[in-house]
Amino acid sequence: SKYFKINAMEKKIFDGYQFNDELMEFDNCTFNKSDFSNFDFSTFEFTECTFNSCDFSMACLTNTVLSGVNFINCKLLGVDFSRCSKFAYSVKFENCILDYCSFIRNNLGKVIFRNTSIREATFSETNLSSASFTNCDLERTVFEKCNLEGCDFTTASNYHIDPSANKVRKARFSYPGLLGLLTCYGIIIE
Repeated sequence: SKYFKINAMEKKIFDGYQFNDELMEFDNCTFNKSDFSNFDFSTFEFTECTFNSCDFSMACLTNTVLSGVNFINCKLLGVDFSRCSKFAYSVKFENCILDYCSFIRNNLGKVIFRNTSIREATFSETNLSSASFTNCDLERTVFEKCNLEGCDFTTASNYHIDPSANKVRKARFSYPGLLGLLTCYGIIIE
């Protein structure tokens, strides 16, 4: 298979781009309004790239390198981020849909989720220390055995987090969202 590399010194912008099945590496690139749904990104590398208004629904990210990658206004339904390469893994999500995604054993310390739907997603054994969930909908999202120390949930909604099953020291919550910490105890709050 051929190897296609965009020079890191060149900033390329791709509109409506379609990948082929070749191994590819992209540095400092921007992808706009592209449909990558169901595409197999196995072994692709993205460094300091931005995706604007792209559809990644059900895309395969096995061993995909995501280093300094920003997703803006993207749809990422059912993506399994736990399969990504752990090498230099760093992402940011703004105005995205991350419903039904999996983040099992990911290192997402200091990650920013802003104005994003993260419904019915799974965070298990995930490091989310100092992460920010600004204006995020976390309805039916599972947090299990996660490091949530220093996380900011002050403007997040619909979360249910069991403090006895996660590290929550110095995590920030606000009322009425704070009630999402008590649902696991089956108590009635009036």
